Amino acid sequence: MSRRNLNILGILILMGISSAISIFAYVYIIGGSGEPSGETTAPTLSVPTPNLSETQVAVLSTQVAELSAANATLIAGVGIPGDAPEATVEPTTEVVAEATEIVEGAAPAAVLYRIVQDESQVSFTLTEDLRGVPTTVVGTTNQLAGDIVVDFTTPANSQIGQIRINARTIVTNNEFRNRAIRGEILESSKDEYEFIEFTPTAVTGLPAAVTADETITFQITGDLKIRNITQSVTFDVTATTTEERLEGTATTVVTRTQYNLVIPSAPGVANVSEEVTLQIDFVATRVQ
Repeated sequence: MSRRNLNILGILILMGISSAISIFAYVYIIGGSGEPSGETTAPTLSVPTPNLSETQVAVLSTQVAELSAANATLIAGVGIPGDAPEATVEPTTEVVAEATEIVEGAAPAAVLYRIVQDESQVSFTLTEDLRGVPTTVVGTTNQLAGDIVVDFTTPANSQIGQIRINARTIVTNNEFRNRAIRGEILESSKDEYEFIEFTPTAVTGLPAAVTADETITFQITGDLKIRNITQSVTFDVTATTTEERLEGTATTVVTRTQYNLVIPSAPGVANVSEEVTLQIDFVATRVQ
């Protein structure tokens, strides 16, 4: 190879190296540190008021039955004429005590739960070729928040509040990729795009009743907002609940095209999958 060609080759190599360095430097700068701007919170739901209507009816029925029996016994015992004023009897101490105990000890029909960050996680999964090797990429964060109300007697009345996820804190096993996600893909390094929000609009497939330690499956449809784009998506949910704890998994699949998520050109990265699996593994505890 002539000296001239060697010089040209050397120049091209230097240009390639300079270009790669420039890309890495740019991504590192705009990707930021990944530190959240503050605590991840979400709009809270109201604490439900215990529904005691059925209990109250039962208590009143018991009182009426006992009073009627007491009146009948009194009338029969003293021989009150039919046209005499009817005798009345006040509720006994035992009836009042029993009624109070039932009302005060009645379990609420609905229970409010709040997501526990330390025991929960949001993840995305996609595939790519990294330096020619097929690779599964998983990004995770535990920075999510949200409220859930479970109505045990009428599950259709259950509520799911907005779920907020801090996209800036999502990490994979590669720091360059992390910075590319924050700086160019999700743009979560920008304050206006720091959070991903899921606002439920419908819950379907719930059973007629929910019992403690029972595992149920259902669907949640809602508006998923990533950056400035909102799309309707449906999560498939599996959950188990007790009066004190709710835990489960929600999954859905979105496409990068839906949210205009463009993968920046980077050396060694190719064939990034169009479909992205989103998963929320959640634990929520009862709000006293």
